[in-house]
Amino acid sequence: MTTPPPTTPADPPTPERLRFGYGTNGFANHRLDDALTVLADLGYEGVALTLDHDHLDPYAPGLARRVDAVAHRLAALGLGVVVETGARYLLDPWRKHAPTLLHDDPAGRIDFLERAVRIGADLGAEAVSFWAGVRPGHVPAEVARDRLVAGCATVVAAADRAGVTLGFEPEPGMLVEDIAGWRWLHRALGEPARFGITLDIGHCRCLESATVPDCVRQVADHLVNVQIDDMRRGVHEHLEFGTGEIDFPPVLRALADGGYRGLVAVELPRHSHAAPTVAARSLDFLRTAARQAGLAAGAPPVPAGTTGAD
Repeated sequence: MTTPPPTTPADPPTPERLRFGYGTNGFANHRLDDALTVLADLGYEGVALTLDHDHLDPYAPGLARRVDAVAHRLAALGLGVVVETGARYLLDPWRKHAPTLLHDDPAGRIDFLERAVRIGADLGAEAVSFWAGVRPGHVPAEVARDRLVAGCATVVAAADRAGVTLGFEPEPGMLVEDIAGWRWLHRALGEPARFGITLDIGHCRCLESATVPDCVRQVADHLVNVQIDDMRRGVHEHLEFGTGEIDFPPVLRALADGGYRGLVAVELPRHSHAAPTVAARSLDFLRTAARQAGLAAGAPPVPAGTTGAD
């Protein structure tokens, strides 16, 4: 009888891993280059870059040169990027987020979103994220829905031309505030391939009827951008991890099991006063939660300042 050849034990499977990022709207008191350096030094793998007056203002002179400089800096630091468009007073110094796609004259918002798409293309962004806006009181709901569909169709056309993926975010209190609303809008637009969903994990706890991991599973096929923060039921307040009601290991497990490979970016826009400390705490928390979920937790941070050279 022939003796079978010895077998070599198979290598253990490599744990799935998520890529953690941080939103620059939580670094509003930092220069953009400084914020990027801090986040890279901490060990983040990407940023959610909110275009704003202090961070890559799309209306300031020399835009092409500035975008090119940011693209090179991101590459030098090894950071991925998504583009966010939630700046509060960039378009109107008096009215937060105005105009939106729902206003009587949405031209300013459409122009901004088209600029964001072009910037996203030049940065190699993984997604460009935007939302509907709050319906003005004088605008009937049906009119607001029609305006939203028309405005989104224009932005989708710009994204198609630029080869950019869009992530539309349901936002509590806005015309589209939940997953069901995103599904309605997606159908109304004809289910365009480049029109995905941005999912804020905290929002799921705030207002969705399903559990947070189930929310992730519901949209896994269309998920292109993830914002992550803690939150309490019925209260739209972005909280540091561990101060709300979300159990994060099952959420991270659902993201990995659903095949999501984009950035999972911390969304704490009201914590700029302590940005480096909060960002460090957040990454420690997420890495611990990832390990508890059976996922790889990412590389350890490098000593401060060592990523500063090109």
